[in-house]
Amino acid sequence: MSLRYNLPVDYDNLNRQEKRKVREQYEFEQDYKCYYCKQDINVRPEQTEPILWSMFPLNFLKYPVHLHHDHTTGLTLGAVHAYCNAVLWQYEGE
Repeated sequence: MSLRYNLPVDYDNLNRQEKRKVREQYEFEQDYKCYYCKQDINVRPEQTEPILWSMFPLNFLKYPVHLHHDHTTGLTLGAVHAYCNAVLWQYEGE
């Protein structure tokens, strides 16, 4: 994979296609491990925390891997499982 972006990047200034490319680059750079749980990014993680799914957008689980970013700075942090992104959002305010 040719590296295209100098990570991290400003999430809010990326279009949908760029977000996908950045997520794919993070997956590659993370050796296909989730930024949060460190498990295989292509395998659904064990759900250890209860999630209040009603607090998330309806299509939140449409894609199994998300591009995690800091909501204060807007900078990308890494690729995470959708479930791990929910844990980060609900329990850690990220």
